[in-house]
Amino acid sequence: MVTVPPFSMLILGIETSCDETGVALYCTERGLLAEALHSQVDLHAVYGGVVPEIASRDHVRMLLPLIQRVMDEAAIEKPDAIAYTAGPGLVGALMVGGGMANGLGLAWDCPVIPVHHMEGHLLAPMLEDEPPAYPFLALLVSGGHSMLIRVRSLGDYRVLGTTLDDAVGEAFDKTAKLLGLGYPGGPALAKLAETGDETAYDFPRPMVNKPTMDFSFSGLKTAVMLEVRKAETEGRLEESRADLAASFQRAAVDTLVAKSIRAARAEGLERIVVAGGVGANKLLRKEIADRFDGEVYYPRLAFCTDNGAMIAVAGALRLADAATAGQIRARARWSLESLGIPGR
Repeated sequence: MVTVPPFSMLILGIETSCDETGVALYCTERGLLAEALHSQVDLHAVYGGVVPEIASRDHVRMLLPLIQRVMDEAAIEKPDAIAYTAGPGLVGALMVGGGMANGLGLAWDCPVIPVHHMEGHLLAPMLEDEPPAYPFLALLVSGGHSMLIRVRSLGDYRVLGTTLDDAVGEAFDKTAKLLGLGYPGGPALAKLAETGDETAYDFPRPMVNKPTMDFSFSGLKTAVMLEVRKAETEGRLEESRADLAASFQRAAVDTLVAKSIRAARAEGLERIVVAGGVGANKLLRKEIADRFDGEVYYPRLAFCTDNGAMIAVAGALRLADAATAGQIRARARWSLESLGIPGR
């Protein structure tokens, strides 16, 4: 058995918002004790995208065994609280995690903490040995979100910019599909781009010259589509794929970096946090670190995609919001700015 230091709390984190089942155990005194993640990529690959019903059923199949694995690895009998992703996400998938969290909360007589999925991503760098101090600018980039957020303190968030159409992760995936790459497309495109010439095509950097902090990637995606069709017509698509991937990635990254640095300077912020699935992109990490004259923080690569550890640490920071188990929350949409400071 693990001896828990006085006044410390053990938080079980559960993530089931989409196509990854994540579980983790976090101690407020000792940090992350154990974590496990199951990906559904193979299940959805044949469909070219996430099928909500399949996602929900696989969460049902995998969640309890993963919880047992994490509890066994940490050698504890029960946590002090359970944090679960309550939204945004696929409602059916969220209901699986919420139902499990509330059921275990009743069985173990411990409170539950509904966590905002994007706040989990935003707080993922808090799992590292040198977490960022407040305030900072957060660039949250994933398959469903592209957001610039001023983070003054925990729960004190102001969205400075968001996407007007596709999120950058969606743009990566759709461009990958145009190039005939497999699912998930983003990582496959980034890998292919490593062998291409990023200057081969002069793709647009959408809205970079406009004062707004919002993003738009539909024009970039259309520009790539036109070049792909041209290459197909001329019979040179196969030899052009790597150059197309590299040029697209460069345009997308340049846009993200330019907007992030502009927002940080406008807000007088000296720290930028990059989080979310696209935050694992090597070029994005390099460019923002090289071009920003302040500090840049990222979660480790394993915690960029959806995971239970980020939900556990978010729950630990929101213990003041813990409630008695019994009411399952699941929101397909949920404004990050509506969260507020814990306990208020």
